[in-house]
Parts: sequence; C-alpha cells; structure tokens
Amino acid sequence: MNNRIRAREVRVILGSTGQQLGVMRLQDALRQAQTMGLDLVEVAPQANPPVCRIVDYGKFKYEAAKQDKASKNGSSKLKEIKFRVNIDQHDYITKLRHGEEFLDKGNKVRVQLQFRGREMAHQELGMALMARIKQDLSGMAVVEQEPKLQGKSVTMTLAPLPANKRKRQFQSAHDLPPLEDDEDDEDEDEGGDEDEGEEKE
Repeated sequence: MNNRIRAREVRVILGSTGQQLGVMRLQDALRQAQTMGLDLVEVAPQANPPVCRIVDYGKFKYEAAKQDKASKNGSSKLKEIKFRVNIDQHDYITKLRHGEEFLDKGNKVRVQLQFRGREMAHQELGMALMARIKQDLSGMAVVEQEPKLQGKSVTMTLAPLPANKRKRQFQSAHDLPPLEDDEDDEDEDEGGDEDEGEEKE
C-alpha cells in the first residue's frame, strides 16, 4: 500500500468506478491517490505491471473482510443424521425431511446407522435401510461415500445435487400449500341438514 509498493510502474484502477487509468509511474499514481484523498493499494502484485486500485483503504479492508466471511459462511458444512435399524415410519420421515433441508442449503449429510446389541447379527437389515435412505433422498443428493461398516455403525455420506436438479419429497406441513375449501361438499352438507329437518317433521 502507498509507499510500500516497490514496482516502478503500475496499472491503476479507480476503485469507486472501476475506471482504468492505465499504466503510470508509481510516483504519479501515488500523487493521483493523494490528490483524491485516497490510498494506492496493490491488488495484483504478480501481474506485469502490478495492478493497483485507488481506494479508501479502511473501506477496502472492511469489504474484503466481509466478502471473506460471506465466503466462509457459504461453504458447505457436514451435517449428521442418525438412524436405528428398528426406526418407526414417523421418525424416519422426520429425519429424511431434516436431511432434505440440510441438502437444500448446500450442505453434505452424513447418515449414521447405529447397531445395538443383537442387531449386529442382522447387519443386512442395516444395509437395507441405508439403501432405502439413499433411494428416498436421490432427488436431492448423490452418494459421495457408499455405506461402510465401522465398528458398530454404518456410515454413508451424501452430497447435494445442483440446485436446479433438487426435488424434495418429504416437505413439512407448513411447506405445503393450503387446502382449498370444497364448496360442493359444503352445499351437500347444507342439503343434508335440510333433509334431516324434513324427516324430523
């Protein structure tokens, strides 16, 4: 930045507009930045000649930090969902719904199936459940790591499909559109009440 830049000539860009001011001697570029009350910041030292921007260094540093934070937050994370061999249907659907939510946000999902006691003697049931999970989430993910037995558990890693190819199957109630009232049914009910009234007379 400023006097720490060692190149004799630099390619200068005006940071506020992106306007290219061309190749300038370093002293001329520094003078231009000082005239504008700004700083000369080297952004591509490996280029020939190096590229510098005329910017407010405080704002430049803040924006760079904000972009770095956004990049880290946007990177995929590994979420985990645990199953049991004898899981009931309601819990199974709930866990798949959570899995779809994780995948829909771009996260990878590790599916873990834990064996208990005598369940280890029926590992084929665990593998069958893993195959079912893989099939049920096929609209949202691809298998990154096939089911693998590790000690008393089986693990599988799923990676999200591209956003435009994802198709959720297990939406929660609040994700579904509201049901429309059936006017015909209401009319029939009203008619039924009248008939009942006539019978009572």
